[in-house]
Amino acid sequence: MELKYRRGMTASILAGILIFVTAGAGQAGSLAGSEGDKRFPPALNGDPKSPCTKAYKAYVAASGHSAYATTPYSRVVSLYILCGARLNAPSQKVAEELAMKSCLATRAHYKVTNGGACEIAASK
Repeated sequence: MELKYRRGMTASILAGILIFVTAGAGQAGSLAGSEGDKRFPPALNGDPKSPCTKAYKAYVAASGHSAYATTPYSRVVSLYILCGARLNAPSQKVAEELAMKSCLATRAHYKVTNGGACEIAASK
């Protein structure tokens, strides 16, 4: 008689564990569509052909760890926006480091000396 109640209790416990495990697995899936940790809202000009708009949309659509770096926009100082992104990196930290390198390389390519430094705007 006692065995009968233990089977029911064991089945209930296993069912509860299964519910928690499957809920966690669903959340750990894809990061696609997520804006991740936004540190500041990136200034996008709204032009879908703009390289920074394309890079930010690709960042949001990326399914893995990614980061988007840009120069912060200030109407007084900056008349331009420079950016860099890294998509689907092995970790969030690596994505941030490579996005910063990309943004800094863009600054160096265009020989920008003023207007603000590159910063991570968002990462996931």
